[in-house]
Amino acid sequence: MTGFTAAGAALLARQMLSEDDPLLSVWRYCLIQLLDDYNGEASRVGSLQASHRFDPEPAPTGSAEVDAGLAALAEHLARRDGWPTPQWARKPGRYTNKWWFVTPLRGMHATALQQSPPSFRTRGVFITADALSRV
Repeated sequence: MTGFTAAGAALLARQMLSEDDPLLSVWRYCLIQLLDDYNGEASRVGSLQASHRFDPEPAPTGSAEVDAGLAALAEHLARRDGWPTPQWARKPGRYTNKWWFVTPLRGMHATALQQSPPSFRTRGVFITADALSRV
């Protein structure tokens, strides 16, 4: 397996956050890269094999928003592609009480409230429909 695992994405996120990188950068360089790596592997060898990227539980990143985002991504992909959601994704520390609107554009927040997939919305992470769309 090449590319990110959820645990690897969490490690990079922790490093980026310690260097005061903004959450939007963490989203792009950690969560979206994990999504890209998962989708690429799923297209080559199938989603069940690619789901192993989420097997080792990611360590806490120091950001409730990012920890919730990783869990939301794992659950979303599991539901979409038909593999079991990792148990770590349902742990209490994988939700945020402070809502995270991934887009910095305030005008898009209402759209994100409406369009966020359930796995994200229930964890307090709000994204627009195209946030997970990859070219």
